[in-house]
Amino acid sequence: MSSDPVSVGIDDVIIDASGVGKCYQIYDRPSHRLLQGLFGDSKRFYREFWALRGIDLQVRRGETLGIIGKNGSGKSTLLQMIAGTLAPTEGRIEIQGRIAALLELGSGFNPDFTGRENVFLNASILGLSSAQIDSRLENILDFADIGEFIDQPIRNYSSGMVMRLAFSVMAHVDADMLIIDEALAVGDAFFTQKCMRFLRAFKERGTLLFVSHDAGAITGLCDRAIWLDHGQMKLAGQAGHVVNEYLKEQIQEREGTTSSGTRIPEVSQKRAHRDVRQELFDRSTLRNDILVPDFHPDSPSDFGVGGAAIVDVALVDESGLRLASISGGEDVRLEIDVSASTALEGLIVGFFLKDRLGQMLFGDNTYLSTMESPVHLQAGERVRAQFSFSMPRLQEGDYFITVGVAAGTQIEHVVQSWMHEALRVRSLGTNAPSGIIGIPMRKIMLTQQPFHEL
Repeated sequence: MSSDPVSVGIDDVIIDASGVGKCYQIYDRPSHRLLQGLFGDSKRFYREFWALRGIDLQVRRGETLGIIGKNGSGKSTLLQMIAGTLAPTEGRIEIQGRIAALLELGSGFNPDFTGRENVFLNASILGLSSAQIDSRLENILDFADIGEFIDQPIRNYSSGMVMRLAFSVMAHVDADMLIIDEALAVGDAFFTQKCMRFLRAFKERGTLLFVSHDAGAITGLCDRAIWLDHGQMKLAGQAGHVVNEYLKEQIQEREGTTSSGTRIPEVSQKRAHRDVRQELFDRSTLRNDILVPDFHPDSPSDFGVGGAAIVDVALVDESGLRLASISGGEDVRLEIDVSASTALEGLIVGFFLKDRLGQMLFGDNTYLSTMESPVHLQAGERVRAQFSFSMPRLQEGDYFITVGVAAGTQIEHVVQSWMHEALRVRSLGTNAPSGIIGIPMRKIMLTQQPFHEL
């Protein structure tokens, strides 16, 4: 893995950090702090703890940077130094433009003030004049949507309500850069979606630094990402690549006879329904063609302990013929062939379909279908996992099928082999959906209702 600094062109650099580090003095006893004050630099009564060290970082105006890492890796410390609420021990940080930060919930709020009073307090801290706050107050309150609680003291708020108000203020101060540190994790799903819509729109005009444990949010929202580990930058680069490497290490750290001839049982399902508009799509310019190249048998596994190998991955039709292209909405079957090199108990095979940013669109695995009769393999045995579904319509661009093989249970298992890009498919996107993917429709109706006079 690389520890190279994040480096971009010098034009429109909004964050320029060089050799940044933060050291804390750890005193074992309160009296040691007093003694340190008495003796000064002549004697040391503390231990040094470097929360962050050797960070070089440049971010351009309009760029979105994700920051990932375990708890205690230095993410929040870095954001606080960029926001100016914490001074670095060494190095320098230069910032251009106005920053609005959503770090610790309630920071910048007075718990004894009402929500309305805190709007004025927090917005003024972020650089708005009283006249500007007055003109935007209605929009701020509408976005927060906390109702009559706006005139109650903040100390009576739930964490979700505090986040609503803090995010709403931040969204209306015309900042050049937003810094968000896991705050969205405490919000309800609907408000989180509202925040994500705002952030995606903000990307078009401003710079965003985003910390989240949600890998999908990082890859879907951010252009680049950095991975912090024990206070140092472990990897920097394209968001999807950095997140994949981070997740790979998390899985590897979490992980640590059999009977032969077991057949993988099928999941009892009704036959998949074709989209009611499929014939129209297929015979018109609305057809959503998806090209499927062949799997390369020499493709290396990205990680895993090696007890099994992925020997083939293919999209096939009902008769088992390998497909070179698919029409969005068409019934297909994903087949994954696996060969065991050692005895394995409780085999699980699964997949994800991801977009070019690494955002997981959908996927599944064989665990539930084999839970009552786990599959055991001897060395040299092979199995084939099959997943039948209707291929959704896709936006134009490249997509990747990630395939994994594990042994154990859904909760406790050991990854044997994992391929991030087992298959790369390309959608020509002629009949592109309005969202990320288009789900095949079983039935669509528009029924005129009788008119009833009052």
